[in-house]
Amino acid sequence: MVDFPVSLDSSQPVPLPSSLVFLTGLLLLLWPGELNSEALNEEVKVVGPEESILALVGEEVEFLCQLSPYLDAEHMEIRWFRSHASDVVHLYQEGQELHGQQMAHFLNRTQLVRDDITDGSVTLQLRGVLPADAGPYGCRFLSSTFSGEAIWQLEVAGLGSDPHISLEGFKEGGIQLRCSSSGWYPKPQAQWRDHQGKCLPPETEAIIQDTQGLFSVETSVVVLEGAHSNVSCSIQNPFLVQKKEFVIQIAEKLQTELDWRRAEGQAEWRAAQQYAVDVTLDPASAHPSLEVSEDGKSVSSRAAARGLAPGDPQRFSEQTCVLSRERFAAGRHYWEVHVGRRSRWFLGACLASVPRAGPARLSPASGYWVMGLWNGCEYFVLDPHRVALALRVPPRRVGVFLDCEAGRLSFFNVSDSSHIFTFTDTFSGSLCAYFRPRAHDGSEHPDPLTICPLPVRGTCVPEEDDSDTWLQPFEPSDTAVGLW
Repeated sequence: MVDFPVSLDSSQPVPLPSSLVFLTGLLLLLWPGELNSEALNEEVKVVGPEESILALVGEEVEFLCQLSPYLDAEHMEIRWFRSHASDVVHLYQEGQELHGQQMAHFLNRTQLVRDDITDGSVTLQLRGVLPADAGPYGCRFLSSTFSGEAIWQLEVAGLGSDPHISLEGFKEGGIQLRCSSSGWYPKPQAQWRDHQGKCLPPETEAIIQDTQGLFSVETSVVVLEGAHSNVSCSIQNPFLVQKKEFVIQIAEKLQTELDWRRAEGQAEWRAAQQYAVDVTLDPASAHPSLEVSEDGKSVSSRAAARGLAPGDPQRFSEQTCVLSRERFAAGRHYWEVHVGRRSRWFLGACLASVPRAGPARLSPASGYWVMGLWNGCEYFVLDPHRVALALRVPPRRVGVFLDCEAGRLSFFNVSDSSHIFTFTDTFSGSLCAYFRPRAHDGSEHPDPLTICPLPVRGTCVPEEDDSDTWLQPFEPSDTAVGLW
């Protein structure tokens, strides 16, 4: 038995015997891994970004992760991930960045900054932030003696483009304005206000999300004539509590612009008439429910066809339209069509090669460039989405101008010599004039669609009574504002 010296004087140190010092050292040698690992897990922590960080669409965001206290991480595995460790955003192992396991969404968008990796500090840069990047993230440090991670949330917001206000024309006794902006995230809020700051109810509003998750907004308002004051359109990001605003002055400046646009539209229409061509309908291209006149100048719906049952295969076997005999592959061409008081019709041009079996979407993407009228009150085009048209005077006759080289198809209201709408596109082949009278809807005026002889005007159809205001070209008075 070994006796250890004991001192009752607490002020004097008690030397340990050499055998006890040896035993303590031996224990440290026998179990270094267990002791060091336990100490590391108790003391070293992974410190990541704050619980939630905000990034703006299109910009760069940084994820800083570090060990506390400092510890060399050069030979550790460092993994950035989404909700699960298997969803790899970026991976570093033994001095190398391994892109093979990276999610496709993050390829070529991340960069690792490891200048301070020996101190346990690394930064991951994510470029070109997208709405889809929003969500939970984490970083994990892993070695043979240590494992730890930090979790945080990435929030994404996009402040879109400056609003743009355009003048659409006259509608319901007022001036119609349209406001548009794009590049917003999350879904924005649009607001019209008058010069007193009072909210104006929108006439229409459309908010569409694109393939990248960004929102575009288009809204319109009708300002009553005589309201010669400021009108503003603001688009607000509800997440950022920030907005962009555009103010327009409805006064002499607007009057001048309207008069200029009206004069410009008249000049364009007169120039288009110089390229008048003789267009004739092709009976072979007509749907069985349509009746083409012997001279090939008019088309209407057959009475028998109006009685087809909704499920009749003939009703949907092909489009209820007829094309022109002529094919236009080059040059400029103009023709006019009398639509009368029909409440439903489509006019325009289409590629000669488009299949007409089965229903088709009448949009440029499908090879159709048309405008139409629905139920006698809504004029519109599909470009590719439905775009409403505000016309000061409902057209009885529509002019169509095709410029193949310029890739333009324009529509004119012959009733008041105004421009209606222009498609701009690349035509991939020959085009035909397109006519679709639509089925009779019970209106009092089931007029056929009739191609007018040109260039002589006024000989296409009998003149109506002077009291018929639909036929009277609009002339601005001293108090009214003219539409281009």
